[in-house]
Amino acid sequence: MKKRWPLLLLTGVAALALTVTACGKQSETKKPGTLTVGMEGTYAPYSYKDKNGKLTGFEVDLAKDVAKKMGMKVQYKLTGWDSLIQGLNSNSYDVIFDNMAINPSRKKQYRFATPYIYSKSIMITKKGSPIKNAQDFKGKKVAEGTGTDNWDNAEKLHAKPVSSPEFNTSMQMIDQGRVSGAIYDQPAWQTWYASHKDTDLQAKLIPTNIIPQGEIAPMMNKKSAKLNKQMDKALNELRKDGTLKRLSMKYFGENITDK
Repeated sequence: MKKRWPLLLLTGVAALALTVTACGKQSETKKPGTLTVGMEGTYAPYSYKDKNGKLTGFEVDLAKDVAKKMGMKVQYKLTGWDSLIQGLNSNSYDVIFDNMAINPSRKKQYRFATPYIYSKSIMITKKGSPIKNAQDFKGKKVAEGTGTDNWDNAEKLHAKPVSSPEFNTSMQMIDQGRVSGAIYDQPAWQTWYASHKDTDLQAKLIPTNIIPQGEIAPMMNKKSAKLNKQMDKALNELRKDGTLKRLSMKYFGENITDK
C-alpha cells in the first residue's frame, strides 16, 4: 500500500491541475471555438437574404470577420426583433449584431463592445405630406419596431408609435395611409429606395440636435466580460486594417464607421 500512495497523490494532483486548466480556459461562448450571433436577417443592408436566399449584409460579414480575428468560426441564428433580446437572455446566442444602438437602459442590463457604426436618423413620409420636420410628428401615428430606439425617439417627439415588424412593412403602412410616417436610420432607407425609385415616399435627415447620432455595437450579456474584451480587440484591429471602412463602402456607399 505504501508504494501506491505516491502514484495516487500524483494522479490526484494531475487531475486537479487539469481541472484548474480547464476552468481557466472555459469558453464564454455557447460552443467552444464558435461565435453564435443573433440577428434578424430581414433588415437590409445590415443583414438580409439575397435573391438566392443567401444570408448577406454588413453585419453578416462583420460578425464573420470579428469571429475570425478571435480565432473562431461564426454561426448565425435568425429571429424576429421582438424576440431578439429574449434570445440573448436565454443564451440562444453569444452576441447580437443587429443595428443595436447603445442607450442607458440597455447598458444597465447588457455589455456593449466598441461601436462599429455611427448612424443618423431620418423621417420618412409621403410626398406632399404636411409634415415638414420631425416636430410635426407630434400626435401623429408613426410605424416603428417595438422596443427600438426609433420607437423611443418617436415617443420623445410626442408621436404615437404603431408596431411594425420590419422596414418593408413600415413603408407599406405609410404608403397605405395607415400612419403618417416613420423614423429610421438613413442606410436602411437608401437600400430600400434603390429598388423603389417609383415610390411616393420621401426621406429627410433629422438634425442631430433633435435626435443624436446613434452608436451601433455588438450587445452581450453582463457575464461575458472576457468575450467583451476579445471583441473590442477584434473590432479595433478591423478598424485599423481598413476592414470596417471597406464593408461600409460596400453596403452603404459611404463610410459610416467613424464618429
